[in-house]
Amino acid sequence: MSIGIHKILVTFAPEMKKVAFYTLGCKLNYSETSTISRMFEDKGYKKVEFNETPDIFIINTCSVTENADKKCHKIVREARQISPDAYIAIMGCYAQLKPQEIAGIPGVDAVLGAAEKFRLVELLDGFVRKPQTEVFASDIEAANKFNTSYSMNDRTRTFLKVQDGCDYSCTFCTIPLARGSSRSDSMANIVRTAEEIGRTDVREIVLTGVNTGDFGLQDGKRVERFVDLITALDDVEGIERFRISSIEPNLLSDDIIEFVAQSKRFVPHFHMPLQSGSNKILKLMRRRYQRELYVERVSKIKELMPHACIGVDVIVGFPGETHEDFLETYHFLNELPVSYLHVFTYSERENTVAATLPGVVPGNQRAERSRMLHTLSDKKRRKFYEENLGREAVALFENDIEDGMMHGFTENYVRVAAKYDPVLIYETKAVRLTAINARGVVEVEEISQEVLSHHH
Repeated sequence: MSIGIHKILVTFAPEMKKVAFYTLGCKLNYSETSTISRMFEDKGYKKVEFNETPDIFIINTCSVTENADKKCHKIVREARQISPDAYIAIMGCYAQLKPQEIAGIPGVDAVLGAAEKFRLVELLDGFVRKPQTEVFASDIEAANKFNTSYSMNDRTRTFLKVQDGCDYSCTFCTIPLARGSSRSDSMANIVRTAEEIGRTDVREIVLTGVNTGDFGLQDGKRVERFVDLITALDDVEGIERFRISSIEPNLLSDDIIEFVAQSKRFVPHFHMPLQSGSNKILKLMRRRYQRELYVERVSKIKELMPHACIGVDVIVGFPGETHEDFLETYHFLNELPVSYLHVFTYSERENTVAATLPGVVPGNQRAERSRMLHTLSDKKRRKFYEENLGREAVALFENDIEDGMMHGFTENYVRVAAKYDPVLIYETKAVRLTAINARGVVEVEEISQEVLSHHH
């Protein structure tokens, strides 16, 4: 009898292959990795951590900085040490831009471009290592389909991709080469996905894309508008908060700002790339606005939502940026009522116009300018937090515990700390912002005993 049973077990329980994922780069990459990992799980693969000797490693790459390329090499080496015989597949932006270069990295089994990554499970079915690295990367023109993606690895918030690719031709950027032209999901499909997410424990959805505000293009024609999308999402049950991840100043129209100001679920938090406060540099970057428009957008937000949080992307050390140009950016940001900065040090990328421009800024000057803006960012964030003290807000607490304190964010993106309470993790709570602690986080006291979100 036992022999028979043993036989059955052997025939019916093939070892589940273990797969691990590693993501470099942006929130969009995270949402795509998460979606691809669910495809694996649907096919019966077991998702494990990177160090749990997986049979398959999937590495999703970024190409925004030179550093991302180096990181890719390092991760492949680490993967080989953990599982010498594992199958290693590389996808993402770097894989689209330089498939042959990646194919040359010792230990890589397959490289998948932008059009192929969502077919990874079928293209590489079985994940058997071959003597030669396989490359599946068609020209970027082939990346013309929209693949719905959202991340589900964090119980607090989900990144939902609404748009992909970009038709802008900023001189520093390789994204159009890596992700193709601008295309979007349909409004109906996004609302359906949001409703699906609303039936889980997730409390917040962050709308993400390469050029989110350019939402609405299908087959090169504008069929829908971003403002209509957010209006439709505002009625989705089960989601307490929607956040817009990043939106170009020229696409953040008055009607979007006005809608968010009176919306039920969209939070007063905007992340708006500036890149430079010098009109001369903005022109060299081929950005689609001048600094004057940026001031108008910030003023409009602050006029309708005085406590709105405004984050800024800025690049230092772009070719041709003199010390005076940099100071112009510094003073411009210093005077604007923005809340924090994401500072990028310019790095040369192949096949971009910027890499051919004169006036290369020495590395040590780039580093010094970056340091100055990081300091300014800390100052801005602290001032923003101080302006919020004494206010009442709603905090969404995360499973982020340190020294007996749990942390979370208010609607307008103030990071808060309260005494750990297991009931409040992944829940929203009305709080009063009381003081900034030594770590630069705002401490809060609860206003009522009631937890605002009840779900089973």
